[in-house]
Amino acid sequence: MSKELDASMLNDLAKLAEKNNFIAPELYNRHNVKQGLRNSNGTGVLVGLTEVGSVHGYKLNGNKKIPAEGNLFYRGIDINDIVAGFQREGRLGYEECAYLLLFGELPTKEQLDDFNNLLDNSRHLPPNFTENMILKIPSKNIMNKLQRSILVLYSHDENPDDISVKNLVRQSIELIARFPTIISYGYQAKAHNFDNKSLFIHSPQKGLGTAKNILHMTRPDNKYTKVEAETLDLCLVLHAEHGGGNNSAFATHVVSSSGTDTYSAIAAAVGSLKGPKHGGANIKVREMILNIKENVSDIKDKGKLKDYLFKIIKREVFDKQGLIYGMGHAVYTKSDPRALLLKSKALELAIEKDTIDEYNLYKNIEELTAELFKETKGKDAVISANVDLYSGFVYEMLGIPPELYTPLFASARIAGWCAHRIEQIVSDKKILRPAYKSSNEKRRYIPLEERGNVPTQNFFKVI
Repeated sequence: MSKELDASMLNDLAKLAEKNNFIAPELYNRHNVKQGLRNSNGTGVLVGLTEVGSVHGYKLNGNKKIPAEGNLFYRGIDINDIVAGFQREGRLGYEECAYLLLFGELPTKEQLDDFNNLLDNSRHLPPNFTENMILKIPSKNIMNKLQRSILVLYSHDENPDDISVKNLVRQSIELIARFPTIISYGYQAKAHNFDNKSLFIHSPQKGLGTAKNILHMTRPDNKYTKVEAETLDLCLVLHAEHGGGNNSAFATHVVSSSGTDTYSAIAAAVGSLKGPKHGGANIKVREMILNIKENVSDIKDKGKLKDYLFKIIKREVFDKQGLIYGMGHAVYTKSDPRALLLKSKALELAIEKDTIDEYNLYKNIEELTAELFKETKGKDAVISANVDLYSGFVYEMLGIPPELYTPLFASARIAGWCAHRIEQIVSDKKILRPAYKSSNEKRRYIPLEERGNVPTQNFFKVI
């Protein structure tokens, strides 16, 4: 069969698949289906309970959403208080947050030291794993490499299917420790094999913690400044958890409810985060910023910048989707606490890196988009920056390649995923099984020799 015929056949099959898998939008309303598990007012459909994390971004007056300042809680503790706490003491905070999310309590100094030791003893990958799984089978996409590596770790686990809490804790600690190593080595393999760069494989070091080890393993010279380590650590803290309703956490709950192994559940979460609608938002911000720089003659001129942002909103330029990436959120309205915290740290890093003009560009985009939103939607309309507006900028200042943006998100969120998995298995014994209503029509089976000769619609009967 020729390649031309292959292509023609695939086109025909694709058209057939698209035609027979299209459900008319009006049917969703007719059957009261809440698409995206969202209520008509934009709030999420309540499908479960969690004590791991919670997100608050509005108040409800009857069925109407009233904008409010955003709040994020880890195990009931305000993220602002957590960050202020470890920053005041001059510590990095990711490991403390991971402990809190997994075990529901803030650790004592001794407990935190013991937890850090457990992580340090688990950061290395199994024997021959780096050579056989990562270096010999490189991937252009690090999330793909991470997902495949997780599934292969199943084969290196002597007790992979045991879902006792003790075993879940052991697996969780190992995954939290190994994610940074996998993505760092995965990137090095990608850069060497596909970008013709030198290969650097640096072993994780004890006593550094997660953020410093990532910088140590991804940089050729292993060097980093105090502010760089603090900034990356803050990114990890702010991405560690975001409630049970976000797509990847919900995927963790759904897959875990079947009773399957940890590696399958976490691989599913990674697959969810890989999607551009979930984990890739900061990459879209970066693409938008590059487009703005190419098309605005003076990025310091707020008037010119505002005019171009308006063109983006009107779908005239950039990707013509009408979105200012990094602005707005499904839950947060007046503010995203993660964006506020990261914005402050981004300024500190920008001063160290002498990139204040770049910082001001992001700051102006935030302010001008809020103005345009009121001008186009009405004076009461509100929109705020989300964490992705500043996270990509921070990663760029840290010299982290874009291929690692979403894998870094995963390396932070693994703590939240594992916490949600343990909670699902301990608290809710039922398999998650929502309903889907069939919207098609009854048809009779047509013998092979009659197909194509009789219009099939003659045999339709609407239910």
